[in-house]
Amino acid sequence: MIRIELLSRVDNLCDYTFNFCWHNRQLDPDAPIPNQDGTEYTYRDLTDALKTETEVHITGDVGERLAQAMGVDIRHLGGTGGIGTGITSRIFVDGDVGAEAGLGMVSGAVYVSGRVEEPLGNIIEVRSDVTGYHKFVSVTDLLCNHRPEVPVSNSLDPEDAGMRLVLNDGILRGTLCARCDCPVDLLVEGDAHNGTGILMRQGTITVTGDAGMNTGAHLYGGTVVVRGVVGEFAGAYMKRGVLLVGGGMGYAGADMKGGAIYSRRKIATSPPAEKTRITGADMSLIRKLVSASRFESMRYSKYKVGESDAYVAVPMRDGSLVMRKVD
Repeated sequence: MIRIELLSRVDNLCDYTFNFCWHNRQLDPDAPIPNQDGTEYTYRDLTDALKTETEVHITGDVGERLAQAMGVDIRHLGGTGGIGTGITSRIFVDGDVGAEAGLGMVSGAVYVSGRVEEPLGNIIEVRSDVTGYHKFVSVTDLLCNHRPEVPVSNSLDPEDAGMRLVLNDGILRGTLCARCDCPVDLLVEGDAHNGTGILMRQGTITVTGDAGMNTGAHLYGGTVVVRGVVGEFAGAYMKRGVLLVGGGMGYAGADMKGGAIYSRRKIATSPPAEKTRITGADMSLIRKLVSASRFESMRYSKYKVGESDAYVAVPMRDGSLVMRKVD
């Protein structure tokens, strides 16, 4: 067991990506965690412990992005990109937790004695098995592995094809169903935060309100439906699957390799995504996904990878790539 006491908040604790250190290099995994009292643990010490199913106990309030990508074997750090070991890893926090806890989290559990700020990540509160703590688990883990957990609110029901979860508690969450690879059905009654369906391979997500940036980004399969408006870079880097939205803020389909984006209102795309002809099969799919009439389905636009021009990837200062047409 690792025990660490914090004198003030620290971000990105137990973060398996180390704040995406391969992109921005703002966090050194082997640097001592600041503001700890009487210990000299590094960021890597905590994640390594969790990977061996060693509990991590934190005393004091914690900053943002606790347990980001917890349970993932990160490809950029030499892993497979799938779900790693330590599926029963547990983090205990005696204090409050900052926003975006559990972004991209796929396994394990987080126990918090205080409150957790919104937006949350890919986590949901379930009935706690430890007195004095709220328990949070991964939505992906709950749905795909049929964990014997009981949500404290919302609705979880088994179906013939898989599990169905209805999130109606009004809590804003991001990266919902991250890396999901099972035939689940998730309904969000309201808005969603950034990264809905990121790296998803199977399943269906429906958001009745709006969704944030990177909705459907890196989609490898499955279906993401947002009846409202999505933020920038919707469907960026997607390879397969379907993203259907009411409208978008721009840069949709940036560097996409496959799949299809449908939008009720015209959206600004980024190469190589281009508007293409909508077919009868497309309209049938739209009617199925959003219960649209035949006339309504004809108003949608379809975007996919363009075939007529060549593009080159241009690295941006934040580490992302933007596709530019070759002159």
